[in-house]
Amino acid sequence: MGNLFRSEEMSLVQLFLQTEAAYACVSELGELGLMQFKDLNAHVNAFQRKFVNEVRRCEEMERKIRYIEKEIKKDSLVIPDYGENPKAPAPKEMVDLEATFEKNESELREVNTNAEALKRNFLELAELREVLIKTQTFFQAYGNEMSGIVAEVQDALVTHTEGVQAMTSIQLGFLAGVIPREKVPAFERMLWFACRGNVFLRYDEIMIKMEDPVTGYPIVKCVFIIFFQGEQLKIKVKKICEGFRASLYPCPESPQERDEMFRGVTTRLEDLKMVLNQTEDHRRRVLVGAQKEIRSWIIKVEKIKAIYHTLNMFNFDMSHNSLIAEGWCPLKAQEDLRRALKEGEKMSGSTVPTVIHPMHTTEKPPTYFRTNRFTKGFQGIVDAYGVASYREVNPAPYTIITFPFLFAVMFGDAGHGSLMFLFGLWMVVMEKKLSAQKSDNEIWNTFFGGRYIIMLMGLFSIYTGMIYNDAFSKSFNIFGTKWHPNYTEHELAGEQLTLNPSKFHDNGTAYVFGIDPIWQSATNKITFLNSFKMKTAVILGISQMLFGIVMGVFNHIHFKSKVNFFCEFLPELFFLLLLFGYLVALVYYKWLVFTAAKASCAPSLLIQYINMFMMKYTVDGDQKCNSQLPFYPHQQIVQTVFVIGALLCVPILLVPKPFILRYQHNKRKRMRFALQARSTDALLPNEIPQDGAVSNTNIALSVNSAGDAELATSHLELVAISEHEEEFDFSEVFIHQTIHTIEFCLGCISHTASYLRLWALSLAHAQLSEVLWNMVFSLGLGMDLQWLGSIIVFALWMFWANLTLAILLLMEGLSAFLHTLRLHWVEFQSKFYEGSGYNFEPFSFKHILDIDSLDDLK
Repeated sequence: MGNLFRSEEMSLVQLFLQTEAAYACVSELGELGLMQFKDLNAHVNAFQRKFVNEVRRCEEMERKIRYIEKEIKKDSLVIPDYGENPKAPAPKEMVDLEATFEKNESELREVNTNAEALKRNFLELAELREVLIKTQTFFQAYGNEMSGIVAEVQDALVTHTEGVQAMTSIQLGFLAGVIPREKVPAFERMLWFACRGNVFLRYDEIMIKMEDPVTGYPIVKCVFIIFFQGEQLKIKVKKICEGFRASLYPCPESPQERDEMFRGVTTRLEDLKMVLNQTEDHRRRVLVGAQKEIRSWIIKVEKIKAIYHTLNMFNFDMSHNSLIAEGWCPLKAQEDLRRALKEGEKMSGSTVPTVIHPMHTTEKPPTYFRTNRFTKGFQGIVDAYGVASYREVNPAPYTIITFPFLFAVMFGDAGHGSLMFLFGLWMVVMEKKLSAQKSDNEIWNTFFGGRYIIMLMGLFSIYTGMIYNDAFSKSFNIFGTKWHPNYTEHELAGEQLTLNPSKFHDNGTAYVFGIDPIWQSATNKITFLNSFKMKTAVILGISQMLFGIVMGVFNHIHFKSKVNFFCEFLPELFFLLLLFGYLVALVYYKWLVFTAAKASCAPSLLIQYINMFMMKYTVDGDQKCNSQLPFYPHQQIVQTVFVIGALLCVPILLVPKPFILRYQHNKRKRMRFALQARSTDALLPNEIPQDGAVSNTNIALSVNSAGDAELATSHLELVAISEHEEEFDFSEVFIHQTIHTIEFCLGCISHTASYLRLWALSLAHAQLSEVLWNMVFSLGLGMDLQWLGSIIVFALWMFWANLTLAILLLMEGLSAFLHTLRLHWVEFQSKFYEGSGYNFEPFSFKHILDIDSLDDLK
């Protein structure tokens, strides 16, 4: 929890790596995943860096692997995941990998080319065989009608020709071929119009399964035969066939020649089938061999590429033949860092050790929290608002409890909470199996990433549902009731009753747990629950805001900011307690002091709180049931002191801090000038430049040489701070503090009102659940039918269950989740959380490869 409460201490280190050991050392650091490198060549073009050729080789290997992977998936082969995580191969092994990939790619491309050519030949022969079969059918079917066909063609040829005698004989030609089925209607129309009806077309669909040799998609074609007379029509028909991309095949006229050609085509098809099967078997063997190794290949190539990308971020020292790297690492992980570098030196065979040099800098370090699979989701909620500043208090540990609890206050239903809890529990139990599926569905990935959040939200909703005594809009009567009404038979005949605590309630004892179940049948149930839930929402809201202000103390203490402690924390704390903490105290006072018998004459909290600011009080004690009467003696004095005290907190919050900051800035400035003057006096006369300008570094060195090491060290520290200190602008600081003061004072009011959404959404969820039950499911339960009634009840139950899942669980759940998110981001975190940092993004193979490991970070 300590690591999650405040981010890890970070250190900026400089590494001096020997060239021959750099690759192995970076590989070990990638396996460790605790070093964030800085790009020292940001000004250098990507194509001008030292290892750009190696990166290109890796990209070429990636291209070949993608091609092999595509071919594997094309054959519906599943790439096995054995959970392997091989280390990055040595640079000399890249040649072997490249040769392996080149061999597999060339084999696959050659096999695919040959298979495509064979399939194209097979398709042509299959179409020719179908042409021979269909033309034989055409000739047999229309053999008896050939004389009629000849007569039709003769009539077509001599129509509209005067003085031409009828022909006694005619010689018809024909063309046979194959055309896609979807082109047949247009093809037929074109033949008719282009040839003016002087051709005779017959076609039939090919029923055997055929596929495209390139894409492998199924295709449907038709065999056609066209009868015509004369060379001119033959030329026209051929051109039309070419235009429609129809395939023409030779077809002998005599049946004997067609039979002989058919037997020859069939023999060639059988031979092609054998060759195709052998080609497919060879392709399959190549793919199966690559299938077992491709995941390991992908990991190796990605690691090699990541290493060279990282090496391109280093500076190259020509004089020492070494690479210089800079980066951030956790302070506690420096020993692990040294061990990883030693392992890299050992693997590379280098005899020169790597030098690790800690660097002093005023640069803002990255923020790093050690999370596990449980806390990762809650940390993501906080980071979505803003990454914590370095060493700032992290709200995530408290969000683990407050987030699901506030959600449950709005979603308080034991029935719906049970469904949500079971769904989250199922994802948690099956997380290894579900994570291995690596789904591309963003909605599912969102649910799965928040599985622990969903499980806790459901569990807390069960708890608040038991408090509200609400499960699917119904109450549980486990402990009986503490009410003892004395109703007449006429009153009991009604569906609902009005409960009066002063008459029927047992004032001696309270209900065992939660809300008494008798309220479910009361007409004034909403009035009672409104008062209870609204007061609860105010108490929870003010408590969380108070907790947020108290959390700011840890930041002030850690950063040693006395100004913020005395000029921000204390006035903010007293302002909230004197005004809104007092309101919570009044709520508890009313609950404890005014019993059920006195509830009807209890003063109104709202009126009392308004009168507190208006300084308006009613002192007429004769009116026993006046809502404006005070709660307790001397209430006017107490409330007046609280209001005045809260108002005095405003100028304390507004005025002192800017002036104190200006005083501190001027003090540091005077100290710097005094120290510089003192250091200048320590210089020899010949060391002072002619223009009088004295270098800070020269001063320190000269003073150090004179023997005053303490003065030199103090001077350098002060100079280092002053060089990175921003210019102080009093007006800007004062305006910023004014805005902060106004936001806090007004925010206390608006944020308190914002927490009333806990009451509003809880009431809306309960009422919507009750409406669904009464208007849908209870109708079926009230039907007095026999076997038909069971069918109706089942149908209504299905309708009710679907509405419950779609509206109450999904829509209402999402609404409550978003409102809870807003309460944490705005109302809670704004009291102490700055969120202006940036995440620690180490060089890690795990992150690069996106390996969904369920192990905690070590």
